[in-house]
Amino acid sequence: MRLSNTKVALISVGVFTGMLGLGFASDPLYDTFCKVTGFGGTTRIANAAPEMVVDQMIDVRFDANVADVPLMFRPLQTEQELKLGQHGLAFYEVTNPTDREVRVIASYNVTPHYAGLYFNKLECFCFEERVIAPGETKKLPIVYFVSADMLEDRVAKSLETITLSYTFFDSSSYSGEEKAAQKGAANSANAG
Repeated sequence: MRLSNTKVALISVGVFTGMLGLGFASDPLYDTFCKVTGFGGTTRIANAAPEMVVDQMIDVRFDANVADVPLMFRPLQTEQELKLGQHGLAFYEVTNPTDREVRVIASYNVTPHYAGLYFNKLECFCFEERVIAPGETKKLPIVYFVSADMLEDRVAKSLETITLSYTFFDSSSYSGEEKAAQKGAANSANAG
């Protein structure tokens, strides 16, 4: 069976269009996959505290980094020990030693990566963009818990330590959902 040049061209265009669509969809699909599964150390966002606290203890260590901003950023505690299901409250501190305002957003993960499925945040400074004024120092809280569901995971149940790590990035060029919505609203206001 021979295909005509027109059929080959149509199939090629269809394959190209499908690949292009997958390319655009891959980032949101990957983000969703990581949030649902905890893959890559992605933590979960909880709406409510757990009802069950068990006696098994876990150590949570804290790490802070900056990528492309002139800030000083550090955890105010190196580690906390808490029971599975128990609330933890930790603080980070950020200082802007420059004479200009710095806009930042934090990325985060936990290690070992499989622990991300059980690490839940109730409140976190990482949920939104921050503006740090010249010379300003801010204390940034995080309220979290490690789910007792971890005990049902044959690998994770023997885990003794989780490291929570944050990295601040310059957000002035960040094009996340909120900024896209703000740009759209500004464009609509300017057009009207």
